[in-house]
Amino acid sequence: MKIGLETESLHLWFQNQKMDIFDFIDFAKEEGCDGVMINIIKDYGLDEEWGCLGNDSQSHLEQIAQKLERYGMYCEIDAKGFDYDKFEKIARVSKILNAKVIRSYVPLTDRTKNAIYASDGAYDDSKIDAKFDKKEFLESVSEIRKLIPLLEKYDLKLAIENHEYQTSRDLLDLLFLIHHPNIGFLYDFGNSMMAYEDPILACQNMAPYTFSTHVKDHIVLVEEGVHYICGVPLGEGNLEIQRCIEILKSYGLSHLNVEQCFPYCATFKRPKGTGGVWKVGEGAFKVREALFKDLRALQYYYPQEVSQESLDKLLFAQKEGCKRSIAYLKRLCV
Repeated sequence: MKIGLETESLHLWFQNQKMDIFDFIDFAKEEGCDGVMINIIKDYGLDEEWGCLGNDSQSHLEQIAQKLERYGMYCEIDAKGFDYDKFEKIARVSKILNAKVIRSYVPLTDRTKNAIYASDGAYDDSKIDAKFDKKEFLESVSEIRKLIPLLEKYDLKLAIENHEYQTSRDLLDLLFLIHHPNIGFLYDFGNSMMAYEDPILACQNMAPYTFSTHVKDHIVLVEEGVHYICGVPLGEGNLEIQRCIEILKSYGLSHLNVEQCFPYCATFKRPKGTGGVWKVGEGAFKVREALFKDLRALQYYYPQEVSQESLDKLLFAQKEGCKRSIAYLKRLCV
């Protein structure tokens, strides 16, 4: 089982100009990874169009490709939405980087934001609370189908992610309407929790159609009566990572991508019981202590908005946690 590293695992380092894509690839190689997954979504301090990739100039991409080839590493792309014009650009980038899998997800259709739970500086609707409309979610089928000739032309697979708002049942309903061999899933080990779905159930439902993964670990914490899902280094949380790997392997998946969402907290996005879980407190939803006593839950992701001291502390914690996460997953995959 090969292991890759997703750029989100070191989001603070990218967003605060402590690391670029070349540094990241070097870090992944030094930690024994076999590949990288590059997030091209805009966020604080990142390129508006190409996120952690930096830019899509020919010379820049060729330098990245050369480094990946020299290290013998695979590459995948993390994108958002299904805009055809953007996917034409992504297809060109993927060809140069020899990337065969593009992860994306259905953006929210309801833009009504709940400011109480929105982190200042949240660039992605997944980081805030909004209404999920199943009918509008399924209407994205037409936009996704338009990408099929492009996927076939460039021999690309589109991996649709369970992205905090969707249950595995929602995703299966979407996939069955599309029904094409180049379109499947990216199984995120923890995102189903935000929809009150047990990660094992989501894994069992999605595994037969899964092209790629985000391997992460989660706990639940409570702050002023509000429950949050919180990312932690792999092996330090509540998720049954080994069991998920076994399920995925049984369907032939040959690689796993670490996406250590630490430090990061998220609100529950759907009503209790949506995915079959009606309360927190047990299993994946076990409540644990807060990680950082001097920060509120929704300050974990952008500590630079609090103080330089907070940022420095979490930069160190994130990189060390990333090292532990890779080492933990490597032990499971021996």
